[in-house]
Amino acid sequence: MALIALLGTMLVIVAIFYTHSKIFRYYSKMVFFVLSSMTAATIFIPLMLIKPRDPKNALLPAWACRQIGKLLGITYTVKGHKNIAQDEGAVVLINHQSGLDLIVLAELWPIMDRCTVISKQEIFYLWPFGLAAWLWGTVFINRKSHKDAQDTVNQTSKAITTRKSKILMFPEGTRHGGDTLLPFKKGGFHVAVECGAKIQPVVVTQYKFLDHGNCVFDEGSVEISILPPIDTEGLTKDDLPDLINRTYKVMSEEYAKLSGLKI
Repeated sequence: MALIALLGTMLVIVAIFYTHSKIFRYYSKMVFFVLSSMTAATIFIPLMLIKPRDPKNALLPAWACRQIGKLLGITYTVKGHKNIAQDEGAVVLINHQSGLDLIVLAELWPIMDRCTVISKQEIFYLWPFGLAAWLWGTVFINRKSHKDAQDTVNQTSKAITTRKSKILMFPEGTRHGGDTLLPFKKGGFHVAVECGAKIQPVVVTQYKFLDHGNCVFDEGSVEISILPPIDTEGLTKDDLPDLINRTYKVMSEEYAKLSGLKI
């Protein structure tokens, strides 16, 4: 009885702090997100071992990740399904704001066939998560070696062409939740032009419920907008600057519109 009473008292104290302290709420939700996401990604490893490197291996972790979003009080809405490039590979470019973008990937994975992601090589060594990521087909890139990076680009291009894979990438290259998107890096565009694949822009609304600097993590809603694909057929490396500018423009305008920001 004493133990039950102690646990009850502790739960009441936690509830009070969670309700009245934004800092406590921020850190408790972040810890919950990290631990639960790690569990969701790795708990299905025994099942994924049956068919290694199959993108469908991520469907169960993605489902679990979507439930985590609900527990965090975040509602996700996806629009633009009709714009998805059908029966062909594509480079899917998504603006990058936070670790919570993992849930955005979980929302996109079931509705875009044969998805995979490119990640820095260091992630592979963060086991057991790295093993899980490898099992669902993540392409790891060694950014310190130009030759290895080029081999990865070639491997990715082949996956897009032969397996009609959707390669999900963050063109900003780093997390940023400001009022404007960061300049885009060339990697994803190189891949698209290399194999003549379409670029599929995806824009996620600004996370106004999340502010790392001020330790704010409230409930909120997120809208994911899938924009019409941008054709790259016939383009060369000389066309990259214009292609990047065009893609940045449409994504920036959508980001501002969805988030209620002034351009």
